[in-house]
Amino acid sequence: MTDAAPIPAELSFEDALQRLEQIVSRLESGQAPLEESIALYEEGARLKAHCESRLKAAQLRVDKIVVGPDGQAKGVEPAGFD
Repeated sequence: MTDAAPIPAELSFEDALQRLEQIVSRLESGQAPLEESIALYEEGARLKAHCESRLKAAQLRVDKIVVGPDGQAKGVEPAGFD
């Protein structure tokens, strides 16, 4: 069974997504016993939330890129978390 520990904050988006894909594949195969399926589903839900958080943070960074009149990136603004 998988551990119910929280997903490490430093886990990259790519690594979390790869693990999530492995979980989905295992669940779709129908080969996991019930208890393992439940644990995998719970881990998958935590990984999904982690990926969504990482994507939101990346979107905030992209939204703050300052573009000059020539269309070139000039720098970034501090991210405001309103």
